[in-house]
Amino acid sequence: MTFDILILSNGPGEVTTWVRPVVKALRQKLPQQRSQIRISVVLSPCPNASGKEADIVRSYPEVDRVQSADHFWGFLLWGKTRENWDWRSRGVVVFLGGDQFFAVAIGKRLGYRTVVYAEWKARWHNLIDRFGVMKPEVAYQVAPKYAHKFTVVGDLMAEAQVDGEMGRRKDGKIASLHHSSSELIGLLPGSKPAKLSQGVPLTLAIAEYVHAKRPQTKFVIPVAPTLELETLVSFADSQKNPFVEIFGSKSAKLIDSESPILKTENGLTIELVTSHPAYDILSQCSICLTTVGANTAELGSLAVPMIVLLPTQQLDAMRSWDGLPGLLVNLPGVGSSFAKVINWLFLQRKGLLAWPNIWAKEEIVPELVGKLQPPEVGEMVLDYLNHPEKLEQIRAKLQSIRGEIGAAGRLAKIVCEELQKFSVMSEF
Repeated sequence: MTFDILILSNGPGEVTTWVRPVVKALRQKLPQQRSQIRISVVLSPCPNASGKEADIVRSYPEVDRVQSADHFWGFLLWGKTRENWDWRSRGVVVFLGGDQFFAVAIGKRLGYRTVVYAEWKARWHNLIDRFGVMKPEVAYQVAPKYAHKFTVVGDLMAEAQVDGEMGRRKDGKIASLHHSSSELIGLLPGSKPAKLSQGVPLTLAIAEYVHAKRPQTKFVIPVAPTLELETLVSFADSQKNPFVEIFGSKSAKLIDSESPILKTENGLTIELVTSHPAYDILSQCSICLTTVGANTAELGSLAVPMIVLLPTQQLDAMRSWDGLPGLLVNLPGVGSSFAKVINWLFLQRKGLLAWPNIWAKEEIVPELVGKLQPPEVGEMVLDYLNHPEKLEQIRAKLQSIRGEIGAAGRLAKIVCEELQKFSVMSEF
């Protein structure tokens, strides 16, 4: 007997931190031949998407079929994929990003059971078959008659711990030898133009400031899987990005395409890591400079100290919003004005931004918001490096709030239980 597992997802964070560990766990729990258990992934539109999410998912060996977000609406409305996929009579729809209603609509159309991973909010309790939730609090407001549908699985983003530890066991000796005589700082400026335009020159300027005072310090940029090297480098070019001069940085260029290195005019070299996920390298970092986003969750799960940067030299540069704000700030002509107003309002009312701080409900890792100046941030970095006990305190706090590992396996178990409800117990 054969089955289909259809995973619904959307943005780069969901694809890398949710889909990746879940499809691995599914293949481990369902060792049947690929002809019996087929895993398909359909992506829905996301304002934070780069357009390369489908290619990332296609690189996962556990996945059989992938449809990009460009063709989602036709599938949702008419049930037809671009390649006119066939669907088996039995299966499960697994929600891992997007709108939870998509799981309802597509599950009903295909006649499949439905499983939703709910990070903060669970909806459509009466129409969804099972929920795997991040924390017990997600299920607190659920009517008693639906309580049996809810299972606490934990935080999928915490699965970075597993990959990080495996990476250290597999490659840690090589990484340690490579960086054994120096301290390593990770730079994570983002993956979208709205963040890169300020994030790249700011982090480069900070790196140059730190390196001038601690020449032994090395730097690395784990390049986002959705980002081309040429695109990243373009934001370090003063001829293409005015923020290079605004932050007092120097232009940088790619000097080795085989083992890519970013080199500034001042001679600072920064290693570019294109393998993904780069948990083995990140785990070697003394501290990271990062923008907001899913990367803060991954660093937190790896217990890597970080400083979170949100520069506001250009208020209309931040346009990665969900829902109506995302539509308004990206409107042609007037989007810039909307972006300035929306971002100003956000800055007046902002709460905690980094995922570890949100989890802990307090600022464990520093969040710097405003017209950031490289020397000021550089001095903060130097203070941490000169006082390693401060980094150890952050690391200890991050370890204390990390979610229990195994969320992907527990969610995969729920999917298996739903497949069993098709009266095929012997298959498992």
